[in-house]
Amino acid sequence: MKRFIFIGFVVFLGEISSFAQEVIVKGRVLETNSYEPIPDVEMNIHTTIFNTVTNALGEFYFLQENLPQGQQILVVSKSGYITLKLPIIIRDDVPINLDPILMTIDLSEVEQQIGVISLSDNELNDDEGTSYNISGLLQASDDAFLNAAAYDFSATFFNPRGFDNANGKVLINGIEMNKQYDGRPQWADWGGLNDLQRNQEFSMGLQANDYTFGDVAGTTNIIMRASQYRKGGRVSYATSNRSYRGRVMASYSSGLLLNGWAYSVLLSRRFGEGGFQEGTIYDANSFFASAEKKLNENHSLNLSAFYTPNRRGKSTAITDEVKGLKGIGYNPNWGYQDDEIRNSRIKEVKEPVFMLNHYWQFNNRTSLNTNLGYQTGKIGNTRIDNGGTRLVEVDGQQTYIGGARNPSPNYYQKLPSYFLRFEDLTAYDYQLAYLAEQEFINDGQLDWNSLYEANRIARSSGGNSIYAIQEDRTDDTQFTANTIFNSRISENITLNANASYRSLKSENFAEMKDLLGGTGYLDVDYFAEGANNTIVGDVSQSDLRNRNRIVTEGDRYKYNFELNANVLSGFAQGQFKYSKIDFYIAATASQTSYQRNGLFENGNYPGKLSLGESEKLSFTNFGAKAGATFKVTGRHLLDFNTGYFTKAPSLRNSFSNSRQNNTVVIGLEDEKFQNVDFSYIFRSPIVKARLTGYYNTIQEQTEINFFFTESAQGFEDGNAFVQEVINGINSRKLGAELGLEAQITPTIKLKAAAAFGQNVYTNNPKQYLTSEDFEILTFGDGTTKLKDYHLAGGPERAYQVGFEYRDPAFWWFGVTGNYFSNAYVDVSTLRRSDAFTFDADGQTFNDYDPEIAKTLLKQEEFEDYMLINVVGGKSWRIRNYFLGFFATVSNILDQSYKTGGFEDSRLADYHSVREEQNRDTPVFGTRYFFGYGTTYYLNLYVRF
Repeated sequence: MKRFIFIGFVVFLGEISSFAQEVIVKGRVLETNSYEPIPDVEMNIHTTIFNTVTNALGEFYFLQENLPQGQQILVVSKSGYITLKLPIIIRDDVPINLDPILMTIDLSEVEQQIGVISLSDNELNDDEGTSYNISGLLQASDDAFLNAAAYDFSATFFNPRGFDNANGKVLINGIEMNKQYDGRPQWADWGGLNDLQRNQEFSMGLQANDYTFGDVAGTTNIIMRASQYRKGGRVSYATSNRSYRGRVMASYSSGLLLNGWAYSVLLSRRFGEGGFQEGTIYDANSFFASAEKKLNENHSLNLSAFYTPNRRGKSTAITDEVKGLKGIGYNPNWGYQDDEIRNSRIKEVKEPVFMLNHYWQFNNRTSLNTNLGYQTGKIGNTRIDNGGTRLVEVDGQQTYIGGARNPSPNYYQKLPSYFLRFEDLTAYDYQLAYLAEQEFINDGQLDWNSLYEANRIARSSGGNSIYAIQEDRTDDTQFTANTIFNSRISENITLNANASYRSLKSENFAEMKDLLGGTGYLDVDYFAEGANNTIVGDVSQSDLRNRNRIVTEGDRYKYNFELNANVLSGFAQGQFKYSKIDFYIAATASQTSYQRNGLFENGNYPGKLSLGESEKLSFTNFGAKAGATFKVTGRHLLDFNTGYFTKAPSLRNSFSNSRQNNTVVIGLEDEKFQNVDFSYIFRSPIVKARLTGYYNTIQEQTEINFFFTESAQGFEDGNAFVQEVINGINSRKLGAELGLEAQITPTIKLKAAAAFGQNVYTNNPKQYLTSEDFEILTFGDGTTKLKDYHLAGGPERAYQVGFEYRDPAFWWFGVTGNYFSNAYVDVSTLRRSDAFTFDADGQTFNDYDPEIAKTLLKQEEFEDYMLINVVGGKSWRIRNYFLGFFATVSNILDQSYKTGGFEDSRLADYHSVREEQNRDTPVFGTRYFFGYGTTYYLNLYVRF
């Protein structure tokens, strides 16, 4: 792959001299109100092969070679703007300079776009939600396939080309926003700022990007710069039954004033007692302010700040048994307390962001954009802690007892399947199962009163809380500095370069959020020594330097550590544009370092195993990419992109159990990416189409899973809470995409899209377990047999047909039918190891049958399903005011479907799995995420 890129680069460079010609038509495209340059505007000489796009400065150039002579029509178009058709007369000896060309925003398209962004943003903020993995596609409405992927396919966990959002870059004002912990953008940090997020630049895959090298899932840069917003304001109200019930938003932008100042502000609030999932409360506020000063013709300084504190109740995956009893809207995390809904699992995000951007325009060819970013704050996730321990007197001795029953209403011991798990069932078993079923159907929610009552009883005997609310906290402080250089070296060649530094200090700890009526909580791990050992010893201590500590609300307990990360990176890129071919080549390099600093000395890992600094991890990475667009004719284009790069593993996957110790993952390697895609593009005044084939491989990835299992044979009885480390994971993604739009009349557009992919593991990666009960445990050959299993990540195949009608009177509606197939459950990697095959003595089970095993380990494929969605809107102009609405109804046929799921690893050996699957209802069945039924979204607005 590397050699192929190099040879291609040499061939491309060898063609430069043959394309060098004089510029005969050039110009600059600006926004009508702000007079700011508009990049990526398509410039096409009508009915010819000659086309180009504007650069970051809004400039474009046509060369003299073979340009059609005489009177021509220059078509100027970009999504979100009204298309212009400009008459020009071309003569070889008469240069044409069209500066400026002013483009006006297409209000009807912008309102549709803003409505869809608002809808999608609800899901992007939901960890277990639907379109969480879609990032920059929200602005891709000029591409039929990406439009479908962003607006219709995203509701099903569909990931374009099989990539999730950790494989895409999200920038705001040129500053990368992906978290260093797991590589994912935290969309909640800028949720609710929809009205000021319409200025986005998106590049698919590894295509050329002016700001950064990018990643295989694409790059989005959201421009939130005061001078880039048109003058005016917007007030809106939205309602939905998805994530929130209501949203109020108001924004105003001054545009660039005569004194060189520009400012923009936004306030919004989102709220609701519950969305489609029961008990998912939503409480969010958003604030944004930006001020820019144009110091002179060459320098501008912009300061932006946004703060979007939000709290929302979470839902979780459920089994088929639970779904059959309570429906797809069931959520076990909540219950009534004093007649009010209270969710035990609340996610709270409070991370203000500040940005200072300096824009230096050396001349009309060269610019330098230097940025400083600072982010601080917290992310918290609450849950019930039922490991409370209390001191009692037994036979004259002080003894600790504890370890309360799991209070979750869908805990397996409370469900009918638990009472029907034996073969020789009695009438009494059926009676217990029936009673459990009726209690679950009639209630089935969290009993807050019983938790308070248990703590009251413990307190009355001088004990501590048995139950409490724990908040898992991450308090990040991150500083970013980068500089982005753009220069048009000649009429045909543009140079892009970037240098960036990111520094992160991440505090991670558990905080006592609520004692639930108690007065204190003993900070020990009762389960560390097992239920039969009631004397709390060293291994039970969360911090050996503060033994048997009684914590109160607001105290840190259980675990407390810091993660530090520093990344220095840079990239350089050359873009070459000629009449018959455009091409680019780019390279990147980076240096990454990680270190853990333990602040508690854990009893299971005394001394330097948990306390103080870990070894310092260092990764050096490189990458290169290249691509070309061949302009066969004005209507037929061929596009090719390829790249190879390495990436440091994420912080999350570098330490095997960072909450308790300093241990680094064994055999940790850089991730290696190879990618190639090839597209045929057809463009005519009526039809736009793109057909793309792609091939991607990723090697040496690492994944860490945390779960309780009864199948970790090799110690005691095999029961343990474990950390499962899978490393050296190789995978392959290949497939094709098709997008098609046909403007068959001025008002009617037909559209179609299709994705056909296959995403599979290509090797059997290494596997080992760690735990408090043992140091390292492997099974058989130390691998998990994942080869040829499908990666879980939504449907691999998706198809759409639809139409859209836009009336000249500014109303429109559209209907799409969307069909999905080939979606798979996330398999248990423990079941695919030799832990499945071997008995406790290390020998193969005596009754092991390979054919039965093959059936037991077959990956579940979800049923195909179809969703029909309807969208529409209307706008009115009353003097200088624009009034309108946008509405959508999704899944109008109320189709029931599974969007994802994962196998349970509690039981992972041959005997246990066979017994489970032979039951009518498994006790530890696969857990699923179910898609929403019929949902709506309505947005009313006034612009002025």
